[in-house]
Amino acid sequence: MAEHLGDRLARLRKLANLTQEGLAELSDVSVDVIKKLEQRRKHSARLPTLHTLAKGLGVELIALLGDPPAVPSTGEADPPQLVALRRAVMPPMFAPPPEPADTERLTIPLLRKELAAGWTLYHAARFGELMTVLPGIVNDARFAASVGGGDSRAAGQAALGKALQLAGHLAIRLGKTDLALSALERAMAAAEQSADPLLGSMISNSVAWNYQRQNRLDDATHLAVYAADKVEREESDTAEKVRVWGGLVMSAATSAARAGDYETAKDMMSTAEDATKRLLKLPPPIDGKLVSVFSRSSVRIERVRLAVQHARPDEALQLAKGVRLSADTPPSWRTWMLLDVARAHTDLGDAQGAVKALTRLNDVAPGWMRHHTHAVSIVSDLWAGPARPPGLRKLAAALGVAT
Repeated sequence: MAEHLGDRLARLRKLANLTQEGLAELSDVSVDVIKKLEQRRKHSARLPTLHTLAKGLGVELIALLGDPPAVPSTGEADPPQLVALRRAVMPPMFAPPPEPADTERLTIPLLRKELAAGWTLYHAARFGELMTVLPGIVNDARFAASVGGGDSRAAGQAALGKALQLAGHLAIRLGKTDLALSALERAMAAAEQSADPLLGSMISNSVAWNYQRQNRLDDATHLAVYAADKVEREESDTAEKVRVWGGLVMSAATSAARAGDYETAKDMMSTAEDATKRLLKLPPPIDGKLVSVFSRSSVRIERVRLAVQHARPDEALQLAKGVRLSADTPPSWRTWMLLDVARAHTDLGDAQGAVKALTRLNDVAPGWMRHHTHAVSIVSDLWAGPARPPGLRKLAAALGVAT
C-alpha cells in the first residue's frame, strides 16, 4: 500500500528534528493543516502549500509526494492516484461540488497560481507529482465555478476549463485516451460558460492531439483547422491569439504529416513559423503558462520531429542546428528535440551521436525518459546494434533494456 502523504510529512518532519509548530513557522503553513495531514484527516494540499512545506523541510517536492505511481496498461486495477484523478474529472452522480478542504481561502488568483504550477509540473514531465496534486486543483476549480455570479463565476469556469484540460493532457501521457476525452469534453463545456474567447480553441487543440493518439487523423486535422479559422476571426491582435492560432496550425500540420502528406505539413509549418514574427511586436501574455505553447523554437522543434517521423534524418539534424531555444520553451519541448536528434543519429548509423544526445537528455530529464516509450525503443535499437559506444550501457540499464 502506498504511503500516505501525512505519513511522509510526519517522517520527514521528524528527520528534520522539527515540531509541527516549528515546521509551520518555517513554511508559513498553519499548524492546523499540518496536523490534519499527519492525522490523515486531510489527504492532500494545494500545490503552493506542498511547495512551501517541502521548502520548510529542506527536501525536494518529490520526497514529500512520493515516487511516481505505476499506471497499469492491462486489466489490473488502477492505482489510487489514478482513481482520484478519474473521480475529480467525473464526480459521483448527484454529489455536490467538494468544498475547499483546508483553512486556505480559495480565490481566483490562488487558483490560477495552482494551475500555473500544475502546468509547470506537466511540462517538466513530473507526472507522478502532478497526478497527486491535480485532483485537488480540479476540485478547487469546480467549486469556484459553482459559486458566485457574473464575472466571478465566469472566471471560475475558465479555471475549471484549464484544470480539466490539464487532466486531459496528463491522461493522454498516461495512455488513458478515453479518460482524456472525458476530461476535455468537460473542459469545453466549462470554456463555453467562461468569458475567455480563446479557451475553447485551446482545448480543441488538446482534443485534436487526443484524436492523433487514437489515430483519428482526419478528425484531428478537421478540428484543428476549424478552431484555427475561428481564432483568426477574432478582432483582437494579441500574443495570446497568435499563440493559440499558431498552436492549432502546428497541430493540423502534425496530423497531415502522420497521415502521409509531408509536403502539406511542411507548408503549414512554414506558415506557422512566419507567424512567430508577429509575437516580437506584441506584448507577451500576462499568464503565459496558461496559453498554448507557440514560438519560433516550438515550430522548429516540431519540424525536427516531423522530419524524423518521415525518415528524413539529415533534414532533421539540419533543422535542429538552427534551433535557438527561447526562454518560454517548456522543458518537455527541449527534451523532445533531444530525443528526435537521437533518433536521427540512430537512423544514420551514428550510435555515438545518438548516445551523446540521449545522455544529455537523461541528465536534464531522467523522469521524462522513463515515461517515454520512444526513448526505450531508441536505446533498444542501439543496444541490439553492432556498436555500443561509452554511455550506452548506463542508459540501457536505467531504462530496463539491459541488466
